[in-house]
Amino acid sequence: MNPLALDDAQNCVLQHTMPLGTETIDLLQAPGRVLAQEVRANRDQPPCDVSAMDGYAVRAADLGAVSPQLTVVADIRAGDLPTLTVQAGQCARIMTGAPIPQGADTVIRVEDTQAVSADTVQINVAAEAGRDIRRRGESLRNGEAVLAAGSEITPGVLGILAMVKCAEVTVQRLPRVAILSSGDELEGLRDAFDVHKIPDANSYALLGQVQALGIQPTLLGIARDDPAALREKLEQGLRYDVLLVSGGTSVGVHDFVRPTLEQLGVQMHFWRVQMRPGHPVAFGTSAGCKVFCLPGNPVSSMVCFEQLAAPALRNMMGHARLFRRTLPVRLAQAVAHRPGNVEFVRVVLSRDALGYMAIPTGSQSSGVLLSMARADALLVVPSASQGLAAGEQAMVQLLDGTGFQEINDI
Repeated sequence: MNPLALDDAQNCVLQHTMPLGTETIDLLQAPGRVLAQEVRANRDQPPCDVSAMDGYAVRAADLGAVSPQLTVVADIRAGDLPTLTVQAGQCARIMTGAPIPQGADTVIRVEDTQAVSADTVQINVAAEAGRDIRRRGESLRNGEAVLAAGSEITPGVLGILAMVKCAEVTVQRLPRVAILSSGDELEGLRDAFDVHKIPDANSYALLGQVQALGIQPTLLGIARDDPAALREKLEQGLRYDVLLVSGGTSVGVHDFVRPTLEQLGVQMHFWRVQMRPGHPVAFGTSAGCKVFCLPGNPVSSMVCFEQLAAPALRNMMGHARLFRRTLPVRLAQAVAHRPGNVEFVRVVLSRDALGYMAIPTGSQSSGVLLSMARADALLVVPSASQGLAAGEQAMVQLLDGTGFQEINDI
C-alpha cells in the first residue's frame, strides 16, 4: 500500500469515527464536555429592569435644571421588590442589580452626585432616559434557544447552564481509550533500572495528550516482542473504543503489531503517511474499536497523535472544532526541507513589534523528546516546499499551554 497524503489520512480517520452516544451527568462534571441537546432559557434575565450601577434612580424630566437637588425617598438593594413610585423632585438610592422603581427612568452614578443632607442629593450631570439601566430580558429571554447541541461546555457555557437551572446535562459520551507500548527494549516506569533499556516515555506522553482532551485513558503497560503475549495485550486493548499502540508497527521481522491486529479482525486502512516525523503510522478499525499504530520514536508518536488521533477523538466526543488552532509566524532561521512529506518542526514562539517569530527547539531528530517538551507549536512545512528562508512567513499549529503568555502586553 502506497503512503497516503496527510490530508487523505486525516479524512480516512474522520470517516471512520463518529460520536458514541449520549449520557446525562451532573453539571459539576460537565466542563469540557459537549452538549447533546439544545438548551432554552426558562425565564427572562434580568427578570425586570435593573440598575447597572450604584447610584440614584431618577426621572430624566427632573434633570433639566442645573445641578438639581432631589429628595431621596427610598433605598433599594438587589433582591428588593420596591412598591413606591418616584414622583417629581424625588429619587431612590439604588444598588447595582436592584429593580428600577416605578416612575424612575434613568440611573445617575453615585460619583456624579453630591450629598446635600441625609435625604437630599444633588445631581451633577445631565442624562437621557434609559441611562445605566439593564432592561428585562437583556441577557436571556424566556423560551429562547441559548445553547445549541454541539456546544463545548466552557466556563461561560457552564454559567449559562446554571442560570437556566440545568443541574444535570445531556452530553456526548467520552471515548474509552487504552494505551499500549510495544518492544523488548522498553523499561517500565517502576521496573528496576537497566542501563541497556529504554524508558517507556511514550505511554506517558500519550497519556498527557489524551488527558489534555478531557479523557482519562487506561495504561495497558508494555507488550513484549512475543506474538502470544502481544496478542493477549491487543485483545485487551480492543475492548476499548480507541487503542493507541506505540512501537512495533514498521516492517521488520520482529514487528508483530500490524499482522497480529489483522489476525484479530482489525481492518487496516493505511499504514504509511506522507509526513515527517511519523511516516510509519497505521490506522485500522474493528467492530468496536479504532486502532492507531504509532511509531516508536517518541516525537513521531506525539506528532502522529496530534495530526490523526486527536482530531478523531474530538470527533468522537462531538466537537465541531477538530484541529489545532494555527497562527502565522516569521522564521527566525532558515528551515531546510526535502520535498515529499509534510514536515512538523518543533518551535518556540517569541513576539516583537512585527508579530510572532518561530525558533526551532534544537535537534529535530524524532528520538529527541526534549524537542517536543520545549515546543510551543509545530511549524508546518508543506510537502512541496524546497525549504523556508529566515524571515519567511509560515504557519504553526499551537500546542497545549500556548493559551497563556508570560507578560500581559496587549
